[in-house]
Amino acid sequence: MCGRYVLGVRLAYIRNRLQQNGMQVDEAPDDEEIRETYNFAPGNYGVVYRADAGDERHDDATKDENAQQQETKGDERADYKEHEDKRIKYKLQKMRWGLIPFWTKRQPDYGSMMRTINCRDDSLIDNRGMWTTMKKRKRCVVVCQGFYEWLKKGPGGKEKIPHFVKRKDGDLMCFAGLWDCVTYEGSDEKLYTYTIITTSSNSYLKFLHDRMPVILEPGSDAMMKWLDPQRTTWTEELQSILKPYEGELECYPVPKEVGKVGNDSPDFILPIDGKQKKGSIANFFANVGKKGEQKDKEDELQSKGLHAKADLRETKDHEWSEDNAPKPVPKEEEVDEQLKSPRGIKRERLPEDAAEVAAASKAVKTEETSTSPFSPIKEKKEVPTGSSPIKSGLKLPSGKAMNATKKKASSDGSQPITNFFKK
Repeated sequence: MCGRYVLGVRLAYIRNRLQQNGMQVDEAPDDEEIRETYNFAPGNYGVVYRADAGDERHDDATKDENAQQQETKGDERADYKEHEDKRIKYKLQKMRWGLIPFWTKRQPDYGSMMRTINCRDDSLIDNRGMWTTMKKRKRCVVVCQGFYEWLKKGPGGKEKIPHFVKRKDGDLMCFAGLWDCVTYEGSDEKLYTYTIITTSSNSYLKFLHDRMPVILEPGSDAMMKWLDPQRTTWTEELQSILKPYEGELECYPVPKEVGKVGNDSPDFILPIDGKQKKGSIANFFANVGKKGEQKDKEDELQSKGLHAKADLRETKDHEWSEDNAPKPVPKEEEVDEQLKSPRGIKRERLPEDAAEVAAASKAVKTEETSTSPFSPIKEKKEVPTGSSPIKSGLKLPSGKAMNATKKKASSDGSQPITNFFKK
């Protein structure tokens, strides 16, 4: 987790709160650039806080090696003194949720992007894998009000009850994150994207899920170390920052209507009282008809003083996801565009990360893979009605062949995460 969070305040408010917590903000986008929503889903543009050290590509292995040779734990403090006279600037920036690595040459399919909305803390321990460059030079903080997680109940966990998690003091939540900047082939436009780092749940949230976002205290020493652009070597000290939250949190069930990304209401962050009022906003979303859905929603939102633009993407459960949040399904035009473009993404040569292989092995079911709009559909041989394979002269596969087929099918979803961004 996390797969859904809340960003229902204006950017000006975020800037003021960070400054009140002693955090420097030298640059920020206009309020209108960030959509306020109580149901923030992957693929949306959120607010990221980071040091402004330039967005140049750090994919030169030689530079990294030289930096590692020059920097050691013993002389790190000396480096900081040398840069004391240089004032570091910090900025709030609009970025898209779902990290796309800088080496990507073409727009990835939606499924690949969904696999990088989160980054496990244990996948950062070794200096290898797709996160290596980002963890050294592209660390950030993702700002929000709190996040949602779905509690699985009933036989097979089929029933999912949404819960909202926030700080007990009601202040903004700051997640540890990584960011990157990509420019696709044939384009001059820079696309900034980010991922949220997760760790083991603390004792308070263990009942809900075994993972939680890494939450940092605004203006704390840990946050300043995490954001420091002069720390370009991954150390045990940086790794130790990624731990379960020790502060006080509040968690409670909320309306099930939050499960659909097209719904948006301040009711979603209020505790469910069992009996919702007939005219409540949450009930409105539950009863909206399919006909004229977008216009009806936007008119109703405007009349209630909420956001005029609704997100109408459908949602679907995914086995490979680390969290229990229903994931948005790409719009039809996005699917069409992906079908037209070649599948796969070019990248620089990159070693595989064992931790990411394990994470990616929680793959999409074979059943889902076979019906994916991005996979070629195999033609089925027609068998005459009422005839058995023996009578029709069709050969049945041997036991070995059938076992080989099963092995092949089961391995379809166990690819490392870096394979989704391959050449």
